[in-house]
Amino acid sequence: MPKSVPAAARDRSLSYVDATCPLVSKVHRQAERLIDEGRHILFIGHAGHPEVMGTFGQVPEGSMTLIETVEDVADLDLPDGNLAFLTQTTLSVDDTASIVEALKAKFPEIRVPRSEDICYATSNRQAAVKAIAAECERMLVIGAPNSSNSLRLAEVAERMSVPARLIERAEDIDWDWLGHPRTVGITAGASAPEVLVREVIDAISAHFDVREEIADHTPERMVFKLPRELVA
Repeated sequence: MPKSVPAAARDRSLSYVDATCPLVSKVHRQAERLIDEGRHILFIGHAGHPEVMGTFGQVPEGSMTLIETVEDVADLDLPDGNLAFLTQTTLSVDDTASIVEALKAKFPEIRVPRSEDICYATSNRQAAVKAIAAECERMLVIGAPNSSNSLRLAEVAERMSVPARLIERAEDIDWDWLGHPRTVGITAGASAPEVLVREVIDAISAHFDVREEIADHTPERMVFKLPRELVA
């Protein structure tokens, strides 16, 4: 969240809990360090996304420029030698790669992040969709309509010629659209709870004779600590 939010809470003597994802907080700290070094940041992300707004809210106005497409890179008129780039954590790995390559080509001296900013859960799910897409006739993505990483999962499937729909839960399934496929792929955004995944599988099982398979994927063992305010 922007620094102005907790500042406003303190001014009003309100209690607040910072529930920002630690991976996003890492990007915030990177942004602050780069500004302290006197660099201008090119931030790869989507306009209006909460994560983008939060990151821009960490640094002085005018010290960061939003980049959404490769075309945006071509339109930049900035001197090389004092630039750096960061990325929103929930982007498409493929789209980000093309923008990063364009930035490196145009600004050979640009400062590159020390590590991958895209969330490991986002990357893993996109890789899993690619791995199963060839076997699927339809893809259901469980996630909120304003969830960037969920939207990217549907885009990944569509790019592989697999019709995909974003749904929030089982009641959102369009059965006419789903039809009678032999194989349905089901994936979920990084923050979608397992109970919603099971709900969708149970709904499909009520309509069809289902044989369920769990695709191989990269195990996720990362554990984040709760905010201090929530620890009893």
